[in-house]
Amino acid sequence: MAATRAEQRAATRRALLTEGRRRFAGDGYHDVVLAEVARSAGVTKGAAYHHFASKAGLFRAVVAEVQGELGVRVAAAAEAHQDPWEQLRAGCHAFLAAAADPTVRRIVLVEAPAVLGWDEWRAMDEDSSARHLTEALEGLVAAGLIPGQPVEPLARLLSGAMNEAALWLARSADPRAPADTERALDRLLRGLRADGGRPPS
Repeated sequence: MAATRAEQRAATRRALLTEGRRRFAGDGYHDVVLAEVARSAGVTKGAAYHHFASKAGLFRAVVAEVQGELGVRVAAAAEAHQDPWEQLRAGCHAFLAAAADPTVRRIVLVEAPAVLGWDEWRAMDEDSSARHLTEALEGLVAAGLIPGQPVEPLARLLSGAMNEAALWLARSADPRAPADTERALDRLLRGLRADGGRPPS
């Protein structure tokens, strides 16, 4: 059965996203040419401009896709635990672990803030993962595991710390950096607890 026009459009968009993602991750934004992406994807340059309008439009769509996958990864890590505190811890660790993924590192952590600008990058991060952090902290405050306080500034502080750590990890050549950062994250999180992170007596 012949593909419908909608299916053909979806397939064209998918091919461009896949090839664009490969090029942006491997070469960096400034060395990618949209016409070459289209040719490698097996579609016309006109089709590329029809779907994304520009190289920046394709890049923005790729960033959104990778950030969405990152949000799913973080949520899945959290949902693997029943205990709400362990959900927060697992989600935070999953976010930092993503810095080791070459695609996430290059596209989301290195290229996106520079190409899109900080404000747009933060807005996309908010949509993909930051809101999950706020929801987790609200639950922990409601359960009494974190002292009662306005959650929004706490979420911003923790999100900023993890974004900065992820950016640092993305550029660090120190093989000890990931493990050292995970231990530092655990110490930081324990400091948020109402019991100071002490085991129950």
